[in-house]
Amino acid sequence: MTIEMEDQPITVKPVAAEMRANFLPTYFGKHFVRGEAMIYDWASRLSLEYSGGIWEFFELSNGGFYLAPLSGPVRVQWDLNGFDGVLSADAFGIVVTMFALCHLVELTRDRVIGQRYHHLRDFAFDHAEAATIGGAID
Repeated sequence: MTIEMEDQPITVKPVAAEMRANFLPTYFGKHFVRGEAMIYDWASRLSLEYSGGIWEFFELSNGGFYLAPLSGPVRVQWDLNGFDGVLSADAFGIVVTMFALCHLVELTRDRVIGQRYHHLRDFAFDHAEAATIGGAID
């Protein structure tokens, strides 16, 4: 999949199984244990349907990343912004990762985590489900 952003395509690639052990420490840094827990916690908060499962890891060419469950679509309800909609597993993963990154930045004030959020946001704005993603995170 390729997403174009300001003349520079942002590409996404799944992380190979043998590289997964280093993925979370690479992208969450010293907050990797907390970051992973936040991903699954936000998935549960955003969707009553979510009950665990296997997640894929994705790297973005702009330095961003996200995780997404293997199964979907997923109904998302977030009372704090009034969102109620259905997202593909990929879009759900983007939304969940954005919520987790935002929460982690609030707790840690880690600039690198903040940059990771913005990298993912740039990718999300041109995603096929950008409007739904935007509604969910707004």
